[in-house]
Amino acid sequence: MPAYFRFDPVALCTTAGAFLLATPPCVSAQAVAPVVHPRAVFALLGDTATKRPELPPTMQASAPAQAPWWTPLASAVVPGAGQARLGQDRFVAYAAVEGYLWIRYLSDSRAGASARRRYRDLALRVSRAPFPGPKPVGNFEYYERMEHWVASGTLDSDPASGIQPEPDTTTFNGSIWLLARRTYWSSPATPPPPGSAAESAAMSFYLRSAVAPEFAWSWRNAPLQQDEYRRRIRASNEAFRRAAHDVGAVLANHLLSTVDAYISMRLRVRSSPADGSIGLEGSLTFR
Repeated sequence: MPAYFRFDPVALCTTAGAFLLATPPCVSAQAVAPVVHPRAVFALLGDTATKRPELPPTMQASAPAQAPWWTPLASAVVPGAGQARLGQDRFVAYAAVEGYLWIRYLSDSRAGASARRRYRDLALRVSRAPFPGPKPVGNFEYYERMEHWVASGTLDSDPASGIQPEPDTTTFNGSIWLLARRTYWSSPATPPPPGSAAESAAMSFYLRSAVAPEFAWSWRNAPLQQDEYRRRIRASNEAFRRAAHDVGAVLANHLLSTVDAYISMRLRVRSSPADGSIGLEGSLTFR
């Protein structure tokens, strides 16, 4: 029998005796309804009337365990680690996205490196082949110039009489010499006096920016090969661009998992089986 229906004989006898003593001796023939004072009811039931039944310890609500302070940092290092520490199933999604993004990054990086080797090899076999001497590997800007210019031009068009810049403006070196004259000469068609500051500044600019003999190239008589070169270099650039986007997505996954773990650690849902209520528990730190 539940605790709040427990019968107390002593309290019942005491209440009944008090009621009989308080009743007048002369009672009319008409039935009189007894009036029971509320205090007598509480005396009959005892303290159990004001108490709620106690639940077993396994059914009582308990506050969630406090997560370690390093839980968000774990998600920052390995997405989903903080969620796994908090017992949340969505750690699987973070881990799956992380693995997929790294696989895609490796694939795009390999595709970019493969296309880069192919366009460098094509340039070495076709556009740089006519020029003798060593042919070192150039930087990225060098190979992009080969995409837009049909030839590099010579650095010195007449070695017998000192440095004579390339006069053909359809070549890369010729365009650099034209830019130097427009920048430092008063008129690109009128040379300044020999040894003047304008002449020296224009020549210094040309020597710094022009293509050296070991990097000379020419796509003349090979337009189809230059078109193929453009396709390969664009494929390489696009693959490396995708790889950069993959890295950005990886960083975003780390950040999202970190923020998720931090909010989940600070804000926890608590349900009470005693009354079926659901509440939120949170903590915020202000400094």
